[in-house]
Amino acid sequence: MGRIPGSKHKKMWIREGDIVIANPWEIQDSKADVTWKYTRPQVEWLERKGYIK
Repeated sequence: MGRIPGSKHKKMWIREGDIVIANPWEIQDSKADVTWKYTRPQVEWLERKGYIK
C-alpha cells in the first residue's frame, strides 16, 4: 500500500498501471510513500534504455 505525502496529494493522481517510485516505511515494510510518478514519455524512455520492461 502506498501513500502520497501531503505536499503532492492534490497534484498527483495515481492509476493502476502507472510507474512510480515508492520508499518503504522503516516501521512497516508493507507500506510506502509514493515519491515520484513517471510521465508517459519518461516511461517510454526507460523502456527504450532497458531499465524497465
